[in-house]
Parts: sequence; structure tokens; C-alpha cells
Amino acid sequence: MATAYKLDRSPEAIEIAALVARSRAAQEQISDYTQEQVDDLIRAMVWSVCKPGTAEMIAQHTVDETQLGNYDGKYLKIFRKTRATLFDIIDDKSVGIIEEDPVRNIVKIAKPVGVIGALSPSTNPEATPVIKAISAVKGRNSIIVAPHPRAKLTNKLICDLMREAIVKMGAPADLVLSIDTPSVEKTNELMRQCDRVLATGGAAMVDAAYSSGTPALGVGVGNAVITVDETADLDDAAEKIRMSKTLDLAASCSSDNAVILVDAIYEPMLARLKAKGGLVLDDIQKAKLEKAIWVDGHINAKVVAQTPQFIADYAGFTIPEGTQFFIVPETGAGPEHPFSGEKMTVTMALYHARDLDHAIELTNTIQAYQGQGHSCGIYSTSDANIMKLANATRTSRVMVNQPQSASNSGNLWNGMRQTFSLGCGSWGGNGTNNNITWRDLINETWVSKPLAIPKTLPSDEELFGGIMAKVA
Repeated sequence: MATAYKLDRSPEAIEIAALVARSRAAQEQISDYTQEQVDDLIRAMVWSVCKPGTAEMIAQHTVDETQLGNYDGKYLKIFRKTRATLFDIIDDKSVGIIEEDPVRNIVKIAKPVGVIGALSPSTNPEATPVIKAISAVKGRNSIIVAPHPRAKLTNKLICDLMREAIVKMGAPADLVLSIDTPSVEKTNELMRQCDRVLATGGAAMVDAAYSSGTPALGVGVGNAVITVDETADLDDAAEKIRMSKTLDLAASCSSDNAVILVDAIYEPMLARLKAKGGLVLDDIQKAKLEKAIWVDGHINAKVVAQTPQFIADYAGFTIPEGTQFFIVPETGAGPEHPFSGEKMTVTMALYHARDLDHAIELTNTIQAYQGQGHSCGIYSTSDANIMKLANATRTSRVMVNQPQSASNSGNLWNGMRQTFSLGCGSWGGNGTNNNITWRDLINETWVSKPLAIPKTLPSDEELFGGIMAKVA
């Protein structure tokens, strides 16, 4: 548990202190819950929001409030992603002894952290509170969710549904609490007063989480770069890139922001992307789109996760019927090439690489500007090419022959942990590379017993070998 917080007298600090006190009292009531009780709780929490009728209502409510993304994308997240996340963790042992290492004679015991302070973004406000809440409760913690102001009603709706389900299971409703009238000051107070911060959102909020003085799990900037090599199934790659680029109108930071085509398949692959609804912009359209997406160097919230038609109208150019995403030819990376960075719109930068080595070079150059450590992908049937890219890029995830935005946070077709919080390692300024889940929201006690046969140091000749002569 965190040490006692020295309360200032601001209204925000007092309000959050009261929420934290309620949350802590609720958490203490489940601190000795059995694995069965914990798992029944998280089943009830997910069912309360994903059941038929409710999922549809939440999806529409989210679109109506945030004006971001689309109904189909929101529905998939609340109906399918929450189920998949529950399925992913339900059989994990998170109470009592969770791991035994007979070789080292060590037993690991799981213990709750306490109160989790969770930040929820406006781009994924339908499933993020659910996924974070069940991850917290799986570890016998409580959670307080601080939503983006643009999604505060959606957040309250979802948290209230989970609270009702928790009560029906005989547990305290305050295991899940929300900040119903959010502000930067309240979010900062939550991060200072809780026991662990789980931050998903913009760079400023993640930086604030790391500066809060509370142990924090944050995420880095997304800017996924996808390579298509000469061995790829081009039809499969084109469809999956379209799917990833247009899912929820690119609300996810995992959307395909740059696609690199090697020379051998450049023209046929580009033709397939066009056939899937990709519109290649000319220089005039590109200039207009640039002015629409960025204002004073920052992404314009007015065009984030909007339809191609809305963005084209806003930017001032016409598009043909059937356009699903924009393709912007690009050659460089960095501030002078803004399309090389994250765009949060149905826009992808297109790069022409000589070969795989050049594609790797481009990937690293692009992600050195934005997105380093987050994720990249490759469409290929060559294990040698796949591993070459994986070994040479500074990335935590490489999605192979999969739609990036639907895959790197976990899906039924891969083994990635289900989450919306993706650690980016030291490359992205984070403390972890993994997909963050309940295991990151517990404390562990390691019990060490003597080995049956103690280890013995080998002789210097065995341990140092020929090194001794070289450094004599």
C-alpha cells in the first residue's frame, strides 16, 4: 500500500481523497477473496457491459458522446474485446501461490497492490475501463477510472453497470469508481494518491503519470510501421491493411501509420491497396490534408477518427465514392515530414523501399521520430525475413501477417495478452515491453527455501576459460 498521502486543502485533493478512501475500504473487503470469488466477480463485470442489447447501447452512446470512430468499431470492442480479455485471463491463477520454481526452490505468492488509478482515453472509452477494471480486480485490487472529459458520460455509464453487477455478486460497489466530472487537476490528484497508476492516453498524461511520485505503468507513442516483402500474399496483406487502417476510423494508436512496400511488389501491392478503397493523394491534396491534420505541430482533434469524407470536406478537396483511407506518398521522416508520424486518422504514409534492408532502415528512421518501441509488422512468408526485421528494429511487438490494430493488443488469432495498454520499453520511455495485464497490478512475495544440494562454484578454469590469459 502507498504511504499516507499529505492532503492539501484544494477542493480537487479533498474530493479525490474521499474517493480513494472509499476505494481502499472496498479493496480491503476482497483482500482475502478466493480465486473462485475473484473470477466470478470479473465474469459478472464483463457480462454487465457486453451482453446483447447492452453492448449495442454502449457502442451507440460512445459514438454519440465522443463523435469519434464508428459504431461498428465501438461494438467490436465492447462486445468482443471484453469477452476475449476475460477469456484470456480467466484461467490464470492470481490468488495465493501463482508460480513455483522447483529448480531454484522458490514459491511466488500474489498480493494486491491496493487502489489502482486508471486513465481512460477518449479514443477507446468503451472497453478500456472494463479491461482495466477486470485486470485490477483479478489481482484483488480496486480501481478508480479517470476518463477523458470527452467521454465522461460513457465512462460513468460503464462503471455504473459494473458496479451494479459487483453488488449483485455480494461485493462492494466501490471496487469500481469513476471521476464523473473529470479535470486535469483531479486526474493529477488521483495519480498522486492511488497505489499504482495505469496510464493510457496522450503523451502529456503519461508523462504526468511518471512524474506523479506513484509507481506508474504507462505507454509510449504509437506509430505502427508495416512492411510488405516480395514473398507476401498480396491480396491477404491488402485486405488486412485496409481492415487495420479503417478499424474504428483509426482511433487506435496501433493503426497502420506507415506502409513500406519493397520494390519487387510495389506496383502490384499499391494496385491492391487502391482496389481496397485507398486513395493516393497528389501533392495539392497532400498539402491540404497536412494543414487539416496538424495545427501548430499538434494533431487537430477535429479530424481524429473521422470518416474520409468528413476529413476531405474539412481539408477542402474532393474524393471519389468508396474511398476508405488516404495513401500519402512519403520519402523522409521527422518533423519536416509530418506524415511520417502518428496521424490518428484514416491516413497512411506510403514508402518505396529497395529491399528488406532498406525497409528496416526506413522503419527505424520513422520510429526514431515517433513510435519507437511500440510495434511494427510484416507481411511475409519468409521466416528469415521476419526474424531479420524483428532482430533489427527497436520494437516491442512484431505482428506477422496480421492486421496491426486488431492484433498487437491481443486477439483470438494470436497469443498476445489482451489489453489496451502496450508497454514500449526503454525505447518508448516505459518500464516494461509487455502487454500490461493483471500480473502488472499485483505485488509478489518470493519464498526461498534452501536447495537440496547447494550450488558450488566451478573452478576458475571452468568459469573464466581462456579469458584469464587474455586479461592477465
